[in-house]
Amino acid sequence: MSVHDDYLASLPPDQQAELSRVRDIITQVAPSADEVIGYGMPVFKYKGKYVIGFSAFKNHMSIFPGPEAIAHVAQQLTDYKTAKGTVQFTAAKPLPKKLIVAIVQYRIKAIESTTK
Repeated sequence: MSVHDDYLASLPPDQQAELSRVRDIITQVAPSADEVIGYGMPVFKYKGKYVIGFSAFKNHMSIFPGPEAIAHVAQQLTDYKTAKGTVQFTAAKPLPKKLIVAIVQYRIKAIESTTK
């Protein structure tokens, strides 16, 4: 059982299901990324660099891909609350798979461009 499994097991069923889906999508896009805990939440790292994190809160869930990734997909986020480095969503209004894929691919490309 990974540290992400432990975190997910502590959540209410609706958040557990939704963040498990998010985690599965991230894992599909970045299969060699490491699952760690950072900033008190589940985080994925690739080549030692931060890719994305996710967390559950009382009334929503968030992904934390950083401000550049959010700016990259800003036109697709008009229906979601965003802040400098986060996107909020709920189980009733989940993030589309295509959007999560685009964000993670953007982060991986950014890391690849700085580690060559």
